[in-house]
Amino acid sequence: MKSTGIVRNLDNLGRITLPAEIRKIYKINDKDSIEIFTNGDMIFLKKHEAVCIFCDSSADLIFLNEKSICAKCVKEL
Repeated sequence: MKSTGIVRNLDNLGRITLPAEIRKIYKINDKDSIEIFTNGDMIFLKKHEAVCIFCDSSADLIFLNEKSICAKCVKEL
């Protein structure tokens, strides 16, 4: 894991702001979803990428009831 040297304070609602240079490097745009992971006392943030709930493919996704299914798995169903 690489330290960026950037420190941010939480606001009174528990929010932090991701610095513009970090958002640019990781191609994070307004309204993008961010996944939150934990491991022991560490918190990790990752840009969320939709994948098929059956095969983890990210190609040709169809969204149904907030779930994503690829066209291949839809065909198999």
